[in-house]
Amino acid sequence: MAAIKETFYISHGSPMLAIDDSLPARKFLKDWRGTLKPNSILIISAHWETDVPSVNAVRVCDTIHDFYGFPAPMYKLKYPAPGAPELAKRVQELLMGSGIKRVHMDKKRGLDHGAWVPLMLMYPEADIPVCQLSVQVQEDATHHYNMGRALAPLKEEGVLIIGSGSAVHNLRALDFQADDVVPWAEEFDKWLEDALISGRYEDVNNYETKAPHVKKAHPWPEHFYPLHVALGAAGEDAKAELIHRSWSLGTLSYASYKFTKP
Repeated sequence: MAAIKETFYISHGSPMLAIDDSLPARKFLKDWRGTLKPNSILIISAHWETDVPSVNAVRVCDTIHDFYGFPAPMYKLKYPAPGAPELAKRVQELLMGSGIKRVHMDKKRGLDHGAWVPLMLMYPEADIPVCQLSVQVQEDATHHYNMGRALAPLKEEGVLIIGSGSAVHNLRALDFQADDVVPWAEEFDKWLEDALISGRYEDVNNYETKAPHVKKAHPWPEHFYPLHVALGAAGEDAKAELIHRSWSLGTLSYASYKFTKP
């Protein structure tokens, strides 16, 4: 069983990432093929919000089309990856062992588009077992970072941990006429890069008081918290690396990061 040294935060942006070749992030994720072959994948998606941490424990993952008003071909896409119920039990065990009183096992839920859209590009064969973990928007970033810390042993078991969200995500501020990145979005995105690369992880955990334009960049935290889980799982001395940056619609960031333990 080969250990995995890295964790990742992937900005999945729009569901159109699944079919739109004009998006640079699509090529970035398709080029992923062959770089890492884990035993299984734990993905934390912005699109599953629950009161308590929850994992799906299914044998085969259904493809959830949790978006509206998109082109018809989007609703025909399937990603029938095997589920990972044993991994779900391990996640439950680790989180409860860290002091979380309740972790729910969902035996019906498949993968939402925050999970299957990037995975369809990264691992198109759909042959790696996948387990999805939810976020809790009523909790703070440190809660999610600590969840990640509890899950760190999974890397030694060959599990690839991926947080899937968007580094800047404000759907009400999308600019369909924009040719350039809107300044406030770029400032937040650059602050995040600087904080991560320089190892200021406490600042990232306390981003609501440390970062510029917080409420514009993330009116709600669900697309940011997957980063904190991936960061916590990497370890306190992990090194952050920006592995992709692109934008769409003026404010939607596809910045993605790798966290590697020395």
